[in-house]
Amino acid sequence: FFIIKIVSQYERAVIFRLGCVRKRAAGPGIFFFLPCVDEINVVDMRTISFDIPPQEILTRDSVTVTVDAVVFYSIQDAVSSVCNVDNVRCSTRLLAQTTLRNILGTKTLSEILSEREGSLTACSSFSILLLIPGECVYRELK
Repeated sequence: FFIIKIVSQYERAVIFRLGCVRKRAAGPGIFFFLPCVDEINVVDMRTISFDIPPQEILTRDSVTVTVDAVVFYSIQDAVSSVCNVDNVRCSTRLLAQTTLRNILGTKTLSEILSEREGSLTACSSFSILLLIPGECVYRELK
């Protein structure tokens, strides 16, 4: 027998049948699944935001700077997100912290203060290189 499941407009359901992922995510709307054979992971596709706590970063000219940031991300491909990353929220948080330290660690204090907007574009271009599969990351430097 089948069970009816409803997925909201902002969610997608990744269905594993006997351990193999189906070709694409189900939803939004109604879909059917077999309760003993299928495993369902529901993924939220909305933009999620979180703060990076203040961190002390050592700049290139050996000055300690305390910096925090805000990260906005949204999952673009639900199947890739479920299959390739164990914990998407934790992975995104750690990626954002590491990227913030790496970008600002290569700059001097005067460059950080004078090119605040330039740091934003550097973070954005750097995030494309280290993108978690199935995710789109946006960053804002405070």
